[in-house]
Amino acid sequence: MFEIKETFYINGNPVKIVSGALHYFRVVPEYWEDRLSKLKAMGCNTVETYVPWNMHEPKEGQYNFEGQYDIKKYIEIAQSLDLYVIVRPAPYICAEWEFGGLPAWLLKDRNMKFRTYYEPFIEKVDRYYSHLLKEIDSMQVTKSGPVIMMQVENEYGSYGNDKKYLNALVDMMKKYGVEVPLVTSDGTWMDMLENGTIPETALPTANFGSGSKEHFKKLKAFHKSDAPLMVMEFWNGWFTAWGDEAYKHTSYEEQVDEIDAILSEGHINFYMIHGGTNFGFTNGSNYYDQLTPDITSYDYDAPITEWGDVTEKFKAFRAVIEKHVDYDIPEMPAPVEKKAYGTVSLKARTSLFDNLNNLSKPIEDMSTLSMEDLDQNFGYVLYKNNLGEKRKIEEFELVKANDRAKVFINRQHELTQYDRELGQKVSFDLKEKENEMSILVENMGRVNYGKNMIHQQKGITDGVLVNGAFRNGWVHYGLPLDNIEQVDYNQPAIEGEPSFSQFEFTIEEAQDTFIDMTGWGKGVVFINGFNLGRFWEVGPQFKLYVPGPLLKQGTNEIVVFETEGTVRDSIELTDKAPY
Repeated sequence: MFEIKETFYINGNPVKIVSGALHYFRVVPEYWEDRLSKLKAMGCNTVETYVPWNMHEPKEGQYNFEGQYDIKKYIEIAQSLDLYVIVRPAPYICAEWEFGGLPAWLLKDRNMKFRTYYEPFIEKVDRYYSHLLKEIDSMQVTKSGPVIMMQVENEYGSYGNDKKYLNALVDMMKKYGVEVPLVTSDGTWMDMLENGTIPETALPTANFGSGSKEHFKKLKAFHKSDAPLMVMEFWNGWFTAWGDEAYKHTSYEEQVDEIDAILSEGHINFYMIHGGTNFGFTNGSNYYDQLTPDITSYDYDAPITEWGDVTEKFKAFRAVIEKHVDYDIPEMPAPVEKKAYGTVSLKARTSLFDNLNNLSKPIEDMSTLSMEDLDQNFGYVLYKNNLGEKRKIEEFELVKANDRAKVFINRQHELTQYDRELGQKVSFDLKEKENEMSILVENMGRVNYGKNMIHQQKGITDGVLVNGAFRNGWVHYGLPLDNIEQVDYNQPAIEGEPSFSQFEFTIEEAQDTFIDMTGWGKGVVFINGFNLGRFWEVGPQFKLYVPGPLLKQGTNEIVVFETEGTVRDSIELTDKAPY
């Protein structure tokens, strides 16, 4: 039995919650036990995880709780290690995750209102909860499981103040069997606690990365009664975006004092204790003055690195935790070995344009369709249009396109527009008797926080203006790249075009390694069909982490999809980490 009184109690005994955030969906399942063991070896008795709706219901009405998304198995492993579990099912999670965990198919309804009591949204959340909470039900502490708390929404005070919506989520959770205590988490700035909490139903907790004593003082005043003080997100690191000068790093020496203050007065959840990886197209973006998509690594400068090594930060945190807990902290688990497999030479390369019909079924429409209109969540859309005869295009304009567009005329690159450049008018000459335009539009990761979340349709939503008029008659090729085994390498590559490069290498044992993408332009890497994530020459990330379980004894395949025409004829697999 878990109870919330003036502190937390388990089976009648007071307990200090020392928790760490570790997202099952950012770690290959084969490493769940390793990472959780290291969490425990830092001194934690609890693990916390978000739950990404968009991965569990990738298509409306289709559910996935297998493999990397087997949340029940993850919780069972935590229980086998004698860890408690805090689950934060949202429906919105932020987490620097694509669209904050909301499924992109919600955007097919142009009138959709998120994170408020809008009945079409509430109905979809209710249906999702009926499936998700079934997976977690038997894992609750009330049924001899390790789940001690669940969260209602996430940092809602920084988005809205719709208490009807928050209470509707509570009603759903209880309807589908949630018996453990509920919490909310918000900053203590301005109106956030007032907006985002329902104190009569859920314990308010706080999120911050410094100034612990002041934040706890505000939280205690807000409680207006004796209640445990908990920081649900102690930000011990930060995330990194494409184009940043370097990976974000924080001073753990200062954080040690903050942790000491927190544990002297209350309870903590480290965000993150181990960040993991934004595999595939799952990274989110922020948008303040400009679009800042997050890199593939979600290392977060956490105490446990993306590749599972412990750090000096880990050791310092462990030492301060040890002062505040009455249980023995286990010895360190063995590190995960890494291997340099050396240089792998190109086997074959082929053009995207010659593989469109292998990868996608063309869809014709008079107007441009968005990615969501095409029932597609991630990746790219290629738009084709016959521009007609030789002439000058005085004004060419993409109207409401997101996020990055590459325009080709007769397969020759004409221009690239990204973020705020999109919609700028340009001119160019059509030089052939007949001229075909191809526009490759990339979803760089939907915004995961703030007001711009409500405008996250990808592709070209409104159309293309050519000399002042909307251009009609489009052929669309959706390219989520979930079927790259269909690529035909018998078609030749043409210099400067988007391409697929195939590499093969043979190994005797599968161990962790890193793919060095230095010298390549922009795109994604697949290892044995698994989408490892994005690379981009703007940095700061140039190496992609390859977990050993993605490799196999014998022959392995790497496929690089590259959009800029900047490619190499070899690739390096190294045991040297990115930093």
